[in-house]
Amino acid sequence: MARLGRLGFLGLAVLFHLIYIYSIFDIYFVSPIVHGMQQYRVDAPAPAKRLFLIVGDGLRADKCFQSHDDPDYPSENRYLAPFIRSKVLNDATFGVSHTRVPTESRPGHVALIAGLYEDVSAVTTGWKLNPVNFDSVFNESRHTWSWGSPDILPMFKHGANDESRVDAFSYDEEMEDFTADSIDLDIWVFDRVRELFESAAHNDSLNAMLRQDKVVFFLHLLGLDTAGHSYRPYSAEYLRNIKVVDEGVQQIHKLVNDFYGNDDKTAWIFTADHGMSDWGSHGDGHPDNTRTPLVAWGAGIKKPVASKVLEVTGHEDGFSGDWGLGAVRRVDVAQADVAALMAYLVGLNFPVNSVGELPLEYLDANASVKAEASLANARQILEMYKVKEEQKKSTTLRYTAFVPLSEGEQSLESRFVEIRGLIDNGSHERAIEKCVELIKVGLEGLRYLQTYDWLFLRSLVTAGYLGWIAFSLTTVIDLHVLHGRTEPTRTRWSSIFFISGLVAIYSILMIQKSSWTYYAYAFFPAMFWEEVYARKNSTAEGIRRLVAHLDTWSAYMGLGAKMVGFLVLLEAMVYGYFRREVFTGCFLLATIWPLLYGPGFLRKNKLLAASWMVCCSLMSTFTLLPAIKQESENLILLGGFFMFSLGLLYMMFGETIVNGGDGAQVARSQDWVSKSILGLQLGLIGLSMFVTRSSVRSLQAKLGLPLGNQAVGWLVLVFSIACPFLHGIRPQSHYFHRLVVIFLTFSPIFVILTISYEGLFYVMFCLTLVAWVRLEHKIHLHSYRKLPKSPRSREGEMKDASSGPDETLKKNSTASTAGPHAPCPQAWRELTLADARIALFFFFLIQVAFFGTGNVASVSSFSLDSVYRLIPMFNPFAMGALLVLKLMIPFAVISANLGILNRRIGVAPSSLFMIVMAISDVLTLNFFYMVRDEGSWLDIGTTISHFCISSMLGVFVSALEFVSEVFVGGLEWRTGTPCPPPLLP
Repeated sequence: MARLGRLGFLGLAVLFHLIYIYSIFDIYFVSPIVHGMQQYRVDAPAPAKRLFLIVGDGLRADKCFQSHDDPDYPSENRYLAPFIRSKVLNDATFGVSHTRVPTESRPGHVALIAGLYEDVSAVTTGWKLNPVNFDSVFNESRHTWSWGSPDILPMFKHGANDESRVDAFSYDEEMEDFTADSIDLDIWVFDRVRELFESAAHNDSLNAMLRQDKVVFFLHLLGLDTAGHSYRPYSAEYLRNIKVVDEGVQQIHKLVNDFYGNDDKTAWIFTADHGMSDWGSHGDGHPDNTRTPLVAWGAGIKKPVASKVLEVTGHEDGFSGDWGLGAVRRVDVAQADVAALMAYLVGLNFPVNSVGELPLEYLDANASVKAEASLANARQILEMYKVKEEQKKSTTLRYTAFVPLSEGEQSLESRFVEIRGLIDNGSHERAIEKCVELIKVGLEGLRYLQTYDWLFLRSLVTAGYLGWIAFSLTTVIDLHVLHGRTEPTRTRWSSIFFISGLVAIYSILMIQKSSWTYYAYAFFPAMFWEEVYARKNSTAEGIRRLVAHLDTWSAYMGLGAKMVGFLVLLEAMVYGYFRREVFTGCFLLATIWPLLYGPGFLRKNKLLAASWMVCCSLMSTFTLLPAIKQESENLILLGGFFMFSLGLLYMMFGETIVNGGDGAQVARSQDWVSKSILGLQLGLIGLSMFVTRSSVRSLQAKLGLPLGNQAVGWLVLVFSIACPFLHGIRPQSHYFHRLVVIFLTFSPIFVILTISYEGLFYVMFCLTLVAWVRLEHKIHLHSYRKLPKSPRSREGEMKDASSGPDETLKKNSTASTAGPHAPCPQAWRELTLADARIALFFFFLIQVAFFGTGNVASVSSFSLDSVYRLIPMFNPFAMGALLVLKLMIPFAVISANLGILNRRIGVAPSSLFMIVMAISDVLTLNFFYMVRDEGSWLDIGTTISHFCISSMLGVFVSALEFVSEVFVGGLEWRTGTPCPPPLLP
């Protein structure tokens, strides 16, 4: 491979990481959907002719069943869903339905209605415009009526084999206003259901359709989700919405019973698609998001069982200890089990892709019917196994069968024959046990087939990440230590070895008809390791140059200790993804960093060292604050006040601050034009504080978002981004002025999109970055003067010093033409081992940008409160874009600071970024093997988030390199320090 330049390396980094991010979905979350299965249903009369599925979107199990202070009568503590509660105590079987990640509306409804857990990436395909491409209860019904959100209903209507079989009635999107009263959404649904049954009185054809068997009614109630997002699930609004839902269900229950004359042929399922975190979000695997209520009653459903007669009551985990329902048994299920239950109740075919296990504890049926139902459930699940196994056999060179279902007595047919014999002989309980056992084995078999290629793929991905790390470090040494003075050395046999290995892997992939991504997973390791091998000589030469100044065993031992500490800090950052307090410890440890350079350094830089210690100490407090934040007008305005004050101080005393800073360069005097532009930026901060204060008060008072506030908010956002370009009228070349302009540019945006202490974090983060840049520069000067020089180097430096630093810099700027041993090629010095510390600091500060105000490894840490100040209507992608903008602001600031630091210490712009891109994948590999697709829901969601974030850092850093160049373009540099000569003659 030809030597990559800066842009080529960054482009390759982006391409590699984007492709390899997808690897977890190819390995851990392959779509379980297959086609061509035979359908099965229970060979027994259906207990119900019709079924009502009522989904309270975003309803948590605990909030549904606990007692609360009545939002309308705060002095009274009561249960807010008395009708549902009465069913639990008298008529229903109830429990907790456990969802899976991502805890979003689409995958939640797919699990409930189709019995299928879509692969995690399916949530990115959208809600409305992507119809389900698999079987569902609605598709199997004779007719389905559905009411609710336009974000949910269309995908099941358009995904049905016959769209006329599913009627979907949705309200307008404008009703999904997070600043309006959410109960109107649910009242709309109840009113439309009532209208349907009332219109049947004078519509004979509709009346006849409603009285058919195998019909389903689906009520999607979005009010709870909207209230939870807007006001949190512990708010009066959310709790009041629970009351509205309960009253609405009671009214519909009476209406239906009256319409059908209490014929006892109606089954009812009340549940939720996902829960809601305490900070008003969902999406990850937190238990508050995965535990939803399930209450089933009516035809075919068993009455409640008194828990005092049972050894296992279902309440052993303590979760339902304060619900006051300990007298009846709690029966928990997986969310996909609900689809199997609904199919049984109205006599439908089980959805062919369903992995739900029919919860027999919910059935009011004798042992014979339960045995037949369990056998049909087992046949349906094992039918998927048979089809998947045939597909795997046809694409695998040497297929290894799943032993428990292989030939002989353990084969599928022999097991089914045995179960049928038990049923025919009246051994129903034994037959049920065998069916349950077979279902478990079948699901294990599906799991076996799902993970069949894991070892192969994980090996490829691991080799790819390790190859990237080695390739990156090799490239850094080649470009920024040796400055491209050596060429790769390839041999015929090495080329044959790598090409043969790649051809062999590709042959296997072609035979197995693998996805195109598999070819990419194989290509990158071969390319990286071939290049590393070809540059082994230059790598060895670069390492010799890097350690040339180490002349004693104690020096080498010290280097080894630093390398161990380097890896320990990287692993500490891994742990910091689980415990934010780790970053607090790292900041406190960083406060003593200046002390390591001796009393002489501290005497010369005592003010700078003190400011660094203060900044680190204050920064250490943010990762101790709760990640779950409530909206605080005072903290928002306090953050804005500090932003405004810092800008005002610079505008008033900027020349003194800049020219008296570190003597690096003298700034041009600020004329009235420059100060006017700074004043405009300060005015935007003040305006953002004013409009945010007004919007917060209006939204908290439930008066909605005034149109004027929304317009002003958007104008502030747009003009704050445009303002920096006005400084081109009177450009200032000092780096500190540029950093202030960048700080003021993003301040209004941060005020508008802040709900709590994030503004204070932004202020301290920016101050810490400035202190870091100046401290690193001083340490560079201090360390440079202490570097040992060879006689030849000393002679050259003495000549340079006698001619002055400016002449030296001028001479170095043309040194690239001086031959292969030029002292400072292209005006950039070569990297040293000390620069690895700078890269580590930069990488650590990137992590702080993520975790300083919350654990964004959990998607639920994103609060939508601030977004409502700009977008009150539900628009997930636009809202997400604003949240990402807020998230990216600290990254933009840190990129500008690193770009400036690069220039001040004389290293090439991309050199430190390259090191960071290499070490970041140490974290990625950790998280790659931590990814889980089973176990607790919290573990699954957290591990996916961690891997994606750590892997995306490679892409972020690549983008930051370009952002950095934009921010530091046009600045003038007078470092006052000659470019260091090579350490080796």
